[in-house]
Amino acid sequence: MNRRSLLRAGTGVLAGSAALALPRTALAVAAADPTDGWTRTSFAYSWQKPWNLDLGERHSYSDGVHRMWVYATDEPFEEGSSTDPRTEMRWKVDYTTGNRMWDADVYLPSGTDGASFVQILRGVHPSGTPATDIMLNVYDTGGGTVRRYDGTVLRTGAYDTWFNVKIAHQATSGTGTVKVYFDNALVLTVADRGPATRYFKNGVYHHGSGRAEARLRNIRYWTR
Repeated sequence: MNRRSLLRAGTGVLAGSAALALPRTALAVAAADPTDGWTRTSFAYSWQKPWNLDLGERHSYSDGVHRMWVYATDEPFEEGSSTDPRTEMRWKVDYTTGNRMWDADVYLPSGTDGASFVQILRGVHPSGTPATDIMLNVYDTGGGTVRRYDGTVLRTGAYDTWFNVKIAHQATSGTGTVKVYFDNALVLTVADRGPATRYFKNGVYHHGSGRAEARLRNIRYWTR
């Protein structure tokens, strides 16, 4: 199954699990910083980009901002792979259990449609279970609509503005919990997909047509 099929299937895998989603107009007021009680932790990463291109052809870094883009016609990250094109940081902090949080300011340029900008990938997972615990995607509707996979709306009016995104994962030996915060307000609580060895990825992983871009700054990693 290719990644476009997995994306479409994503919202159905957790049918019946508890989830809370709020559009931009109804975002809850943040009572406290979600990182309270967490420890900022160092992390390393490697790059995944079209296999036949240099990184500089799909990434730039200036004034603290990582700018990553890709075209639907680009090659996958490995020659012969059936996955969609991407320019992503693959975090090298694999984990199975514990409390982990991804944190960054995100900017999604107008026109980016059908691209994931952050995900928790289940690198080692039981046969028949999904490849990701969560993906946040942006679509060219409503001034930029951010969805969990291609389903639950988390924000509209997301284009051409900086906003902070945090993904907190309480991973267990069974089924854990994923929480998503926008500008420190909780917008989603959902179960993960069960036991796995996973890691964060961020950048732009394109499932649509044309050109897709994401920009990130102040990328941080928290543990507890």
